[in-house]
Amino acid sequence: MARILIGVSGGIAAYKALELARLASRAGHGVRVVMTPNAKRFVGAASFEGIIGSPVLTDEFERDPARGAYPGDDDLPASASGGGPNHDPIAHLEVVADADVYIVAPASANTIAKLAAGICDSMLTTAFLACTAPRIVAPAMNDRMYSDRATQDNIARLRERGVTVIDPETGPLASRGEHGVGRLPAPERLLAELEASVPASAGPWDGLRVLVTAGGTREPIDSVRFVGNRSSGRMGIALAECAARRGAEVTVVAANVTLPAPPGVRVLAVETTAELAAAVGEEFAGAHVVLMAAAVSDFRPADAVGAKLAREGGNGLDLRLEPTPDVIGALAAQRRHGQTLVGFAAEHGGDFIARARDKLTRKGLDAIAVNDISRSDIGFDSDSNEVVIVEPDFEQHVPLASKQDVADAILDRIEALRSETRTTH
Repeated sequence: MARILIGVSGGIAAYKALELARLASRAGHGVRVVMTPNAKRFVGAASFEGIIGSPVLTDEFERDPARGAYPGDDDLPASASGGGPNHDPIAHLEVVADADVYIVAPASANTIAKLAAGICDSMLTTAFLACTAPRIVAPAMNDRMYSDRATQDNIARLRERGVTVIDPETGPLASRGEHGVGRLPAPERLLAELEASVPASAGPWDGLRVLVTAGGTREPIDSVRFVGNRSSGRMGIALAECAARRGAEVTVVAANVTLPAPPGVRVLAVETTAELAAAVGEEFAGAHVVLMAAAVSDFRPADAVGAKLAREGGNGLDLRLEPTPDVIGALAAQRRHGQTLVGFAAEHGGDFIARARDKLTRKGLDAIAVNDISRSDIGFDSDSNEVVIVEPDFEQHVPLASKQDVADAILDRIEALRSETRTTH
């Protein structure tokens, strides 16, 4: 995990910095925030403080009550700074002394000009000049301001000095009716750039190859119709994103998923159960952790046709269904030592945990994450979930939360499970 310093300059895109701070904190990073006085016209310092749990600094002459410390510092490498005079440290020097990376997002045209010229008239600009860690600038402004020669020259100057510049995106701008380049990228992309810029440190997920299935398979009836389910793939994508953030090399076998791929994740698109089984079969041998989160069809039409079936009169259509291959069972039968195989089960009411435990035993899995889809607040195409992680001699209830938070809880349990396995062998 890293110490991230976020500099927020004045601009309507400052609200995205709030989400960046939230995502970074949730990923386990220590986050501090510095703001220009104008930035507080758009987003209040109290909003950031509520998210990161540390004071926000604006004036380079103010004292830092946290004395430069980042949340979670007890779990991070010790500071390289030694002792010194017994007085309060200089805030703009202390806050960057232990930063692993400093990003200015959004970076207004005015702030970019000051950074390029080395002007130090705020906590943000002064800290930027004093920072020896990787520095990143994410411009956000009106397209005409961004395209102006002065702004482009300033950006080029920063790049020449080794500053990473994240190019803005094209789309609707804050000015009514205007469209062009100048939008601050999504916080998820900004965080991915931040994490990529921090020197890697060894962690339990570094070097692990993680294979995830996501979405729901579709079995064709004819060239138009299919038998399928309502899985959106949100849980699988959340698992893939969280694993990638922890340092794993992640591949997703995505069955009919329309969600964007997380940064740094390899995606293999499939449609049917047979295609999913083939793709997973090719990737399985090289995987350390396999998370089978896709909703795989249990049955498929036995006599699918390649053309569209015509509706004739009032006659109905009789479908004969046959079972699809048992994908996860086949994987369990060929697993090697050191692989962790986790299933997912969507059960409907009743004693759903008992049914999951029966499946766990029959399939020979390490764990199953099961949820009750009879509830209206969780399940397919929902942003939230609530699961029970079932293992041969263990159960863990993960209460209702976002699928990202549920994914983190599942990965935490897998990490503990793999550690227990190593200890007992």
